[in-house]
Amino acid sequence: MELRELGRSGLKVSPVCLGGNVFGWTADEKASFAVLDDFTTAGGNFIDTADVYSTWVPGHKGGESETVLGKWLKTRGNRDKVIIATKVGSDMGNGRKGLKAGYIAQAVEDSLKRLQTDTIDLYQSHRDDLDTPQEETLEAYGKLVKAGKVRAIGASNFTAERLASALAISAKNGLPRYESLQPEYNLYERAGYEKELEPLCQKEKIGVIGYFGLASGFLTGKYRSEADLAKSPRGEDIGQYLNERGFRILKALDQVAAETKATQAQVAVAWLIARPSVTAPIVSATRIEQSHDLIKAMRLKLSSAQVEALNAASAY
Repeated sequence: MELRELGRSGLKVSPVCLGGNVFGWTADEKASFAVLDDFTTAGGNFIDTADVYSTWVPGHKGGESETVLGKWLKTRGNRDKVIIATKVGSDMGNGRKGLKAGYIAQAVEDSLKRLQTDTIDLYQSHRDDLDTPQEETLEAYGKLVKAGKVRAIGASNFTAERLASALAISAKNGLPRYESLQPEYNLYERAGYEKELEPLCQKEKIGVIGYFGLASGFLTGKYRSEADLAKSPRGEDIGQYLNERGFRILKALDQVAAETKATQAQVAVAWLIARPSVTAPIVSATRIEQSHDLIKAMRLKLSSAQVEALNAASAY
C-alpha cells in the first residue's frame, strides 16, 4: 500500500482514512472490529474518530466510538501500526465544548483513556471556536505535543480565513501548526473546499482528509428517486442531491464504473484520491463488504480522461 505524508507532520497514511463515526452506533463492537481488521489487514493504517461520536444517539453520552477503537487496539496489540486521529471541541453536553486551554487539557486525557493509548497521532479542532483566542488553543496544543501526548494537530470545518490566521499565529509564535484540514468534500460538494481552502492547503502544504466522501451514500448510486430514500436512516439527507446536477454525476459514475469494472462508490472515492490536494478521504464502513469497497478504491487508478469526465459532470 502506497503511503502518503500528511502535511508536514511526518505521519505516513494510507490513501483512504477509515471513518469511526459509526463505531458503537450503526456498527456494534463486533461489526466494528471486523471492519477494522479487514481494513488494516489490507494495508489501511489511518483511522479517524472524535470524542463527540455518538452523542446524538439516545442513551449515548459521547466517547462510544473512541471506546470501541480503544478496545480493538488493546486486543489486537497493534497500536504502533496504525495512525489514530481524533477530535475535540464539539458539544459533548453539560458545557463540555470549545477550544479553551483548560478544556483541551481535560478532553485529551478523556480521549487517551478511552483509546487506551499514551499518544494521539493527530488531534484535531473539530469546530472553530470564535470565543477563544487562537493563540490560547495553539499554546494548549503545544503543551500536549511537548508532553508527548499528541504528535500533530489538525483543523476541521475551518474557513480559509481562520485557517490562514491560525497558520500565521503558529509561525509567528513558534507553535505547532495545523498539519491537516478536514472539510466536507465529495463529487457533489466541491465549491466549499475548492474555491478558497484548496489553494491555501496547497500553498501551505496542509494535508487534506475530507469527510462525507460518498455524500451520505448518494454517490454509491443506490439512491436515484424519492422512493429510494427510505432505504437508509440517512435518506432524508440524500434528498438534496436528487436534482439535475446530481443525476448528471450519477450518470458519469455509472459510465466510469462500467469502464473500470468497479462500483460507483469505488469510483467516487478514487476520484477524491486522484485530486492532487487530497491526502486521504475519510469514508466509513459498517460491514466487511463496504470495507472491501474502500480497499479496492485505494487500488483503483482512474485515467485522466475518466477524472475529466467526472470533473465535467460535477462542475458547479
